[in-house]
Amino acid sequence: MRTDGVSMDEGAMRELRTAIGAQFGKDYVPSEPRKYVSKIKNAQEAHEAIRPTDPTNTPQQLHLDGDQAKLYDLVWKRAVASQMESASIERTSIDFTEPTGKVELRATGQVILFDGFLKLYQEGRDDEEDEENRRLPQLKQGEAINVHDVKADQHFTEPPPRYSEASLVKKLEELGIGRPSTYAAILEKLRERNYVTMDKNRFIPDDRGRIVIAFLENFFGKYVEYDFTADLEEKLDEVSAGNLKWKALMREFWKDFSGAIADIGDVRITQVLDTLNEVMGPHIFPPKEDGSDPRTCPLCGVGQLSLRLGKFGAFVGCSNYNGDPPCKFTRPLAGGDDAEQAIPSDGLPVGDGPNGPIVLKNGRFGAYFETPNPDDPAKPKRASAPKGQAPTDVTLEHAIKLLSLPREVGMHPSENELIVANFGRFGPYIKMGNLYVNLPGADDVFDIQMNRAVALIEEKKAGGGKGRFGRAAPAPIKELGESPVTGKPVRVLNGRYGPYITDGEVNANVPKDKKPEDIEVDEALSLLAARLEAGGGKRKGKKAAPKKAAKTAGNGADKAVKVAKKPPAKKATAKKAPAKKAAKKA
Repeated sequence: MRTDGVSMDEGAMRELRTAIGAQFGKDYVPSEPRKYVSKIKNAQEAHEAIRPTDPTNTPQQLHLDGDQAKLYDLVWKRAVASQMESASIERTSIDFTEPTGKVELRATGQVILFDGFLKLYQEGRDDEEDEENRRLPQLKQGEAINVHDVKADQHFTEPPPRYSEASLVKKLEELGIGRPSTYAAILEKLRERNYVTMDKNRFIPDDRGRIVIAFLENFFGKYVEYDFTADLEEKLDEVSAGNLKWKALMREFWKDFSGAIADIGDVRITQVLDTLNEVMGPHIFPPKEDGSDPRTCPLCGVGQLSLRLGKFGAFVGCSNYNGDPPCKFTRPLAGGDDAEQAIPSDGLPVGDGPNGPIVLKNGRFGAYFETPNPDDPAKPKRASAPKGQAPTDVTLEHAIKLLSLPREVGMHPSENELIVANFGRFGPYIKMGNLYVNLPGADDVFDIQMNRAVALIEEKKAGGGKGRFGRAAPAPIKELGESPVTGKPVRVLNGRYGPYITDGEVNANVPKDKKPEDIEVDEALSLLAARLEAGGGKRKGKKAAPKKAAKTAGNGADKAVKVAKKPPAKKATAKKAPAKKAAKKA
């Protein structure tokens, strides 16, 4: 069976029709079984659609838990609804007139005359219903109604919503681009290469994606057109069907494509930048409220801002960078207010700190604060400006805190190792030796105290995070006290596969018929002991040598003894050979 399959076994369809008649009545059973055909060309119809093995087993009868119940409910409803009678819907408008005839109101929508399959299942909707699709009650002409509330709403035309995964796949199917086996890879590449960002399960184009699309549309327009891609898919289908030679197809494609690459190779980078500046101008330089030129440099007021390429990607820079005096203004491609990011090349004074003046500067990795280092004057102390905040809005007090990092939290009471807090590549964290634990918020770096730091470290050791920079472990569901076996705290935690109990060395699942909050220490210890006895976990300690290896070592030792008892051979080589073999095997 396949998730994109639409065909169904005839015996299964008969069972579904029987179940529909028994549960909903004969009016909901169509005269003929519903047979569906995929609209996708060259689709594999050998696989059935996913369906319940017995449609009489309703989701309420199986008593499944969690995701299993949701999945079976979806499969059962869709399969049964696919064999139910069609719904009868009337699109209509209803006019209301108040008794004096001075005010008229109108409601537009749909009236359901027969619900059909809608009685069981209706597709979820990503957005709110519009006026044309809202449900209206069934009324008769001249019927009196009671008005509970009247609202005067003003509507504005809104752009269509951003694509979700489902709507994007549906659009690709309509355009004939891709196949079911390639859709997942297409969506993954969009995220993997940072062409888009996800917001409420919607694809939002990123600046990198915008630049790539602008470049391809202007220099490789033929190869990103919908018709070209769909036509190529059809030719590939002919190759798979044996109606077209693949070498001839590749030869035809490569002849034109290699010529297009040769042509673009002769274009200078300045021409490419000029084209991208023109195409992406409205996005990079949106109009300002005061009506001034959005491309005017906010630092020198003379140069024009334009798109530039550097070692670390695209950025916006001033055209007066070679002027007299030179203007070194730059900002990221997705910049906010230019005035906030206008940092002079020699830095922007922030104030005086404990070690001297603090200056805000711009570097290749973004804005940072710099102050003299009394321990090494040749290497000033630096700290990156916090993300999500304009660098010029950072106060002197906050800058001093950033430059004082890493912050020493204190010595671990039992491990006797220093715990420090700092910012890193993956955000705020605490560190003890080689163990790192991420912190939820930036302020925690300056506020976290010893008790909480020790608790986070212990939870990380108990398996609350993955990898060196795993996220901080969630708060325990319940604390049960100290284990008499390990001496470590016994906790009930939320895990990837549900709630579980741990004593720091052995994990045991919480029984399905038991609430995690109701677990007591005696029951927890017995569950941990049973889990250990069943071989599900082993106390930390020195690992025993595998039995097979021990046996092999023993056999090698026996052979070495036997060799030693034999009389010495006449040649040294004959004596050494068995000893080498025995040692190697041991």
